[in-house]
Amino acid sequence: MRGLRILLIVVVILGVLFAIADRVAVHFAEGEAADKLKTTENLAETPDVDIKGFPFLTQVAGGSLDDVEVGIKEYDAATGDSGRTIRVEDLKAHMKGVEFSGDYSSATAATATGTGKVSYAELLKTAKPEPAEVAPGATARVTGLSDGGNGKIKVAVELSAPALGIKQTVSVLSSVSVVDGKVEVHADSLPSLAGAAIAENRIRAITDFQQAIDQLPGGIKLDKVQAEPEGVEIGVKGSDVRLAG
Repeated sequence: MRGLRILLIVVVILGVLFAIADRVAVHFAEGEAADKLKTTENLAETPDVDIKGFPFLTQVAGGSLDDVEVGIKEYDAATGDSGRTIRVEDLKAHMKGVEFSGDYSSATAATATGTGKVSYAELLKTAKPEPAEVAPGATARVTGLSDGGNGKIKVAVELSAPALGIKQTVSVLSSVSVVDGKVEVHADSLPSLAGAAIAENRIRAITDFQQAIDQLPGGIKLDKVQAEPEGVEIGVKGSDVRLAG
């Protein structure tokens, strides 16, 4: 009995030591991965990297990690418009089946899904800021975006026809979706300007617009979008996503 008790104590101690060593190793690996990702993606701040699963050392021995979560506070995504960028906040990606090279210089995830946020102020930069003619003597421009409730965006449109003594701001409820890999804002109905005949395609050229959000980390792509109180939440996904290297 005494020998069995000693054996059990030794097993417990070894288990505790292994757990401690495992947590130290995963903490070190997370730091290394975060630093490499910061360099690879040219980030202003070091991202958060959380390697899930236990034990970590067993996963390393097998050459792959089951689940890695990456969090980037701010990321300036490309828009395809002369180097102009759009800021994505709180970008988080869950990566599954992460395999890494023998020298740990690169890592690639089999699949990845995630979310991020784009403020209405950022999205507003996409809309035409200057007044554009929508009818003879009449102009329009988008002056603001906000939450319209029920998954809609409220688009504030300033309409002006000086000759008719008209200058008014109307609100248009718009749907938001992903079309051809871009965020698209499309008015459900069009504003009217008393006394001025405006063709639908002319006013939609102001109220409706698209925004590309490209070159996201690791090659993940825009998948879906949803209007929220402070902006739009985007969903992203990808396969063979490069985590580092």
